[in-house]
Amino acid sequence: MLSAKIKKMAEERGWWDDQFSQSYTDVLQSIGIDLRTPFADFYLHVEDGPTFYSRKEEIYQICWFILNTDYQKRLDMTHQSLKLPQEYIPLDGFEGEGGYFYNRQTQQVLFITIGDRLEAFQKGELKPQWPDFNAFLEWYFELEE
Repeated sequence: MLSAKIKKMAEERGWWDDQFSQSYTDVLQSIGIDLRTPFADFYLHVEDGPTFYSRKEEIYQICWFILNTDYQKRLDMTHQSLKLPQEYIPLDGFEGEGGYFYNRQTQQVLFITIGDRLEAFQKGELKPQWPDFNAFLEWYFELEE
């Protein structure tokens, strides 16, 4: 379930929609997302265009990106070039400082950069910084107390 803080923020900004499209449900399932997760809850109900902007960075509205871009190709390239485990999916374009990745199995979120951080992650020395998607979103949208 999505945290109350995130839902309230989305409602206040006019981003929340109680309804969602079957196409969004289908695309989340196509990339192996459990529809009972906060990740699915967020992407099925919250939208402000193709991306969200906070902390001077953009993250994708994943459903929109899957339907309207070459996201699947990007996903495949990301796994090949960065040698990330298949359970990680990109939340952004991996531009600038680095990129955010969601783990479909553990629901954790990882931020990595090319170089030392990527190498440390590949060696098992760097763990995801956010224990779940709610914690990541609360940090990203600066909703922490």
